[in-house]
Amino acid sequence: MKKFLVVLTLALGISAAVVAQPRAIGVRGAYGAEISYQHNLGSNFLEAGLGWWNGGMAVTGVYDFILASPQWTPGTWNVYAGPGASLAVGGGVAVGVCAQVGLEYTFGSIPLQLSLDMRPNIVTISDGVGFISGFWPALGIRYAF
Repeated sequence: MKKFLVVLTLALGISAAVVAQPRAIGVRGAYGAEISYQHNLGSNFLEAGLGWWNGGMAVTGVYDFILASPQWTPGTWNVYAGPGASLAVGGGVAVGVCAQVGLEYTFGSIPLQLSLDMRPNIVTISDGVGFISGFWPALGIRYAF
């Protein structure tokens, strides 16, 4: 019984800690579109995206460092940048490294987050051709919870 109570206490504590971390889910679009998920890790955050690439699917993960958080309005501004990686399947397999730099605003009164960013991506495709993409700005709209 003692072990059960310890395990139950730990499970509830970990669950409360995970729920307390701010998150956001929505869409991010530029040349293509992706479903975007953010998970805050203290002063930084992870962003994961599931999108469409060359008739297939692409998965991207980025660890963003918050460089500045100016407090000009009731909401929250963040300037961020960070490294990441991508994997895409469709018309070949593509593996790449990426970097992301952007600006986001989370409204104070409603659970809405807007972002504008760029994510340059250096990719090697399974047939040996490498290219750089993602130099166009992308707009993200997310529900913050």
